[in-house]
Amino acid sequence: MVRRKCLDCVVTAILLSVICASVHGSKTLSIDIHGKRLEGNPLLWNPQEMCLLARDGKLEIFNPQHAKNVRTTSNSFYSYTANEMRASLYREFGRRFDVSGTGHYLVVHPRGQRDVWADRFEELYRNFTHYFRTRRILPAEPQFPLVAVVFHRQEDFLRYATADGLNAKNYLGYYSLTSNRILLYDTTAGQSSVDWTTNGETIIHEATHQTANNTRIHSRFGYTPRWVAEGLATMFEARGVWNPQRYRERADRIHRARLQGFRRYQKGHNLSRLVQMITYDRMFESQPDIAYAEAWALTFFLAELEPRKYGAYLQKTASRKPFEEYTATQRQKDFTDIFGKDLAMLDARLTRFIKQLP
Repeated sequence: MVRRKCLDCVVTAILLSVICASVHGSKTLSIDIHGKRLEGNPLLWNPQEMCLLARDGKLEIFNPQHAKNVRTTSNSFYSYTANEMRASLYREFGRRFDVSGTGHYLVVHPRGQRDVWADRFEELYRNFTHYFRTRRILPAEPQFPLVAVVFHRQEDFLRYATADGLNAKNYLGYYSLTSNRILLYDTTAGQSSVDWTTNGETIIHEATHQTANNTRIHSRFGYTPRWVAEGLATMFEARGVWNPQRYRERADRIHRARLQGFRRYQKGHNLSRLVQMITYDRMFESQPDIAYAEAWALTFFLAELEPRKYGAYLQKTASRKPFEEYTATQRQKDFTDIFGKDLAMLDARLTRFIKQLP
């Protein structure tokens, strides 16, 4: 038994030395885990846990002691090609689905519906990057093809979500940071004549999360304050934000439901709530309706009146190292370094701005 434990320690030490060298050189490792071969770049490792960014964009997490046949396969890290990923998706989802490709997306969808789904996601991506470019913020090109999966029925969606470790009973869809995919089910029943944007806020919201995390507007593995992530995704639900070519007025950029929510809870809004939003995420668990309304209001205010500072703040939060702790003190400092230390004045401006919206 002692000899076995010593051997495990030696194997783990050898593995970690290979991993360490690969991390510093951004190399690609090949690793066998429980009979499955993975290729990717290690982002985090210790004797108990390893996080490997696979070539399909998934984050694989496992105990390195279970790894076998570890070797370096490339002196650089690169994703699978779109054709390689398309073939993999066909193997995973089977004949009931097609996989359609656009400029940035691979969309798994019910067979025969390419024109219904693939172009929608590409349009959302194009409008997202256009929004930031017109504000002198240059989104990066995604490292991986972006994947969206559209299921035929809610039951299929719920079954997949359960296997993904999520209770999605009340969801129309979600974006997974781990798999880097959007998952949803087809509420239009495949009818191209139905206005998908009627029930499309979920699609727009989750596509915003995915695009932001793949274009370095957010850091996928560096901690993003929740108000930043949810405020941006909620702001994009407004038609004037995600479709500015057609809807050009500020009134079109207002999220009416979140504006009403903010005004409904405005009596409880004060400086302490603003500080809590900036420094902690607890409000999203304890008072989600208030949290989403507050996150939208603060994001919309900054994006409309302080676009350059808002862009600088996004760049600051996106530059954090993967998996690094983001303390409340550092969160507040990063915010005040950009927007100033007089939070009372900022809060007064925010309240006045929201009050004057039509």
